[in-house]
Formats: sequence, structure tokens, C-alpha cells
Amino acid sequence: MNGSTGIPGVRERTLIAVKPDGVQRRLVGQIMQRFEQRGFKLVGMKMLQVSEELLSQHYQELRRKPFYPSLLHYMTSGPIVVMVWEGHNVVRTSRIMVGDTNPAEAQAGTVRGDFSIHISRNVVHASDSVEGAQREIQLWFHRKELMDWDCYDHNSTYQL
Repeated sequence: MNGSTGIPGVRERTLIAVKPDGVQRRLVGQIMQRFEQRGFKLVGMKMLQVSEELLSQHYQELRRKPFYPSLLHYMTSGPIVVMVWEGHNVVRTSRIMVGDTNPAEAQAGTVRGDFSIHISRNVVHASDSVEGAQREIQLWFHRKELMDWDCYDHNSTYQL
């Protein structure tokens, strides 16, 4: 178990998914490296061929959008890698690290700014809020699939 820490919110979690284009282009390791280098702790990860049923729950707010059928086709076109990362302000920081949904507007240095080629192939998903992250993590992972482990550098990084 992770001990108490001096900084609130260190146990915040977010869901990051490398989409089929990111997996096909072998970007998983580079994307993971960015989160590790930032100091976040990986607490869950799996690779899977996602079902339309799971996607319809994940993208429930997009079901009525005209692009939804092509989104489903894209997201089921190959395997994805889904991860849960933990750390201080991880949801907000991850959104900044991932960059704008539209790669044409994503800053260089962000995942999408560096790797995306089109808004319909934007490499990665990141939870957009703490509440959204909690919902998505419960949707994609069983509790027993998430590790609660001590990361030795966290004591020096997060103690006040």
C-alpha cells in the first residue's frame, strides 16, 4: 500500500488508451515513456481487441454524432492498449501532455502534436475529468486488475 504523502491528490488516476493507429505504428512504448518520465505511476495496463458494446458505453455521449459509426469502425480496426496512470494532477496534466484532439492544433511536444496525422487518427485517448476517469477506469478494468504498489521515488518526489 502507498503510504501517506505530503501532497494531496497524489493517488488521482486517469485512463490513457493508445488507439489502433498508435498500436499499428508501434508508438506504445514512446507514449508510456512520456508518462513515466513525467513521474506518473503505471497501475494497470492491458492490450485488447475492443468490442462495440464496450465502446458504446465508453463513448456514450457521442452515440448520436454523425461520425460515431466511423469512430466505432476505427476503434475496432485493431488492438488498443489501455492504461491507468496515477499521480498528482494526473488527469489535467495528461490532457496537456496528449494535446488538442485536432492534431493540426496540437502543440509540438505533445503526443498528438508529435504523432497524429488527422483528427480521425489521433493516436491516444485521455480522460477529460477526474469523474470521467473514474467512470472509464471502472468500465475498462476490474478492481483486481489495478495494482497498488509502492514506487520508491514517490516518497522523495511527493513529500513536502
